[in-house]
Amino acid sequence: MKFLTTTLLAVTVFSAPAIAGGDIGGNYKVAGTNFDGSKYSGDAKITITSETTCTIEWHTGPNSSSVGICMRNDDSFAAAYKMKDGSVGLIIYKMDKDGSMDGIWTLTGMNGAGTEVLTPEN
Repeated sequence: MKFLTTTLLAVTVFSAPAIAGGDIGGNYKVAGTNFDGSKYSGDAKITITSETTCTIEWHTGPNSSSVGICMRNDDSFAAAYKMKDGSVGLIIYKMDKDGSMDGIWTLTGMNGAGTEVLTPEN
């Protein structure tokens, strides 16, 4: 019986829609730091594509943009993305009650991490 209860709990938790809990689609202001501590800023757009996924586009400079797939789970939000130069990255955000997201990111083959905050545009 304990196995059945655990299995049902796991199915319930993992079958819940990841985007549920508030619409995160829209435009955001971006403020971040690179691996070396230098700052960058720009904007991002999140577009909901299904009950569990979304796309995200960042524009953080004239030659710096990227596009990725994203997913929300409770107060966590993650995206995998590809830069124009072909490098692949991952960012994980913690969602705040005000709708902003505080994240940490990295790129394949790099040592260290950068930080990023997304703030919803109203």
